[in-house]
Amino acid sequence: MLQAIKYNQGNLEILDQLQLPFVEKYIPIKSAEDGWHAIKDMKVRGAPAIAIVAMLALSAELHLLRAANNVSESPEEIRNLIVTKLDYLVTSRPTAVNLSDAARKLSTLTTTQATRPGVTGPEIVESFIQAAQEMLGKDLEDNQRIGHHGAEWIMTHATKSDTVSVLTHCNTGSLATSGYGTALGVIRSLSSKNVLRHAYCTETRPYNQGSRLTAFELVHDKIPATLITDSMAAALLADAKVGVGAIVVGADRVAANGDTANKIGTYGLAVLAKHHGIKFLVAAPLTTIDLATSSGSDIIIEQRPESEVTSIKGPRDGTEATDTVVLDTVRIAAPGIGVWNPAFDITPAALIDGIITEVGVVEKDPTGHFDMAGLFNNSTARS
Repeated sequence: MLQAIKYNQGNLEILDQLQLPFVEKYIPIKSAEDGWHAIKDMKVRGAPAIAIVAMLALSAELHLLRAANNVSESPEEIRNLIVTKLDYLVTSRPTAVNLSDAARKLSTLTTTQATRPGVTGPEIVESFIQAAQEMLGKDLEDNQRIGHHGAEWIMTHATKSDTVSVLTHCNTGSLATSGYGTALGVIRSLSSKNVLRHAYCTETRPYNQGSRLTAFELVHDKIPATLITDSMAAALLADAKVGVGAIVVGADRVAANGDTANKIGTYGLAVLAKHHGIKFLVAAPLTTIDLATSSGSDIIIEQRPESEVTSIKGPRDGTEATDTVVLDTVRIAAPGIGVWNPAFDITPAALIDGIITEVGVVEKDPTGHFDMAGLFNNSTARS
């Protein structure tokens, strides 16, 4: 399995996803500032991975401060330092709720620790570091559970034979998480159970996470898969010979009513799925569900640079087979044209058949509504 995040005793490295699939290069992250830029520049992306890298980036910075004996004994001073850094990290990607959720939890932990009688600054630092490391391991376990629950649900509700073909959008695998993946984890689980007939992935313009990253993971894992352009999805779903049984996507934020923010193009796929009678599923850990956001209309949609639409990046012709791949950027749009480049869109809950989490798959109640709050006590989750 691909390892996009490497962390050991304060040493953090991430696989630079801007250079994939042509160059596999790990870059060091030594501070919260390094983490902020890696997230903002999309060297790391995917809601779970963003949260983990942000917390581990601050952990790496605290390790360095401790090694240099620069950790204050004052608990209040250390609390202020950590909380300020966490607030800063959250500004790197506003749409992904996992990041703000992780920052909130560790901020609360730090504040609580700082009020303990006799606690020292170094003890608060150690508590933060331990909590950040635990997030890394828990995410992998949650992803594997998501994969299992999603595969079981699809085998029960979305197959007309012994096997099923699945379409996915963007990248939701090992590169977007601590490992295994969410939506791509469901595909991995189907494959491991020998019930996956074929996987299809969209290119995911304009940043091409599907063609660069998801395709890279599918080839790496030797899963039978085919890449399509985004505009081919309707024709693919209409082809009875292909027989796509389900579309599985990830999420950057799921509102309390089930409305889901995910990579731009997700909404269109949900509309197509409804028209063709194909199950549409969202795979996301509980940390992606934001009960404080009532509906999709309250979710902030990040606007990305125009250059992502007007240009493309790839290896210079003739360098792919060498040890020194040269990446060039080429303009593909008419100079002067205006660009609208939202990173995400909102898929209404009405178009979603199920939301796959680590505790099971939540479905709509008889009135057609998701009980997202019920997920947190597992009352409506079904495996």
